[in-house]
Amino acid sequence: MFTPKIPPPDTAPTPATSLVQPLTGITHTPACTCHHTPAAAPAPAPAAPVSRPAVQLTPGSLLVAAAGGTAMVLIIGTVLVSMLLATAITAASVALCAVVLRSLLNRPNNR
Repeated sequence: MFTPKIPPPDTAPTPATSLVQPLTGITHTPACTCHHTPAAAPAPAPAAPVSRPAVQLTPGSLLVAAAGGTAMVLIIGTVLVSMLLATAITAASVALCAVVLRSLLNRPNNR
């Protein structure tokens, strides 16, 4: 039941033959029926000057980058602090529950 079903050697394809038949006799029709000459290739665009830096930093772009970086630091810091605060509150409540349960379970023994 779990053994693979291998075809007998007389029906198995040989490495020289393929199960996919080659496509023959397919012709493509042209996109249009007009008989015009192909257009000439456009002239290449002039190359960019090499001496200019890739990024130009203006005072405005520096101000935007600094403001964006500050905003990202504040947002990420707020998220991390809130996660830390949630963890601390959860830990404190679990510790308080443990103390209450311990006092409830030990009280019958003291009487």
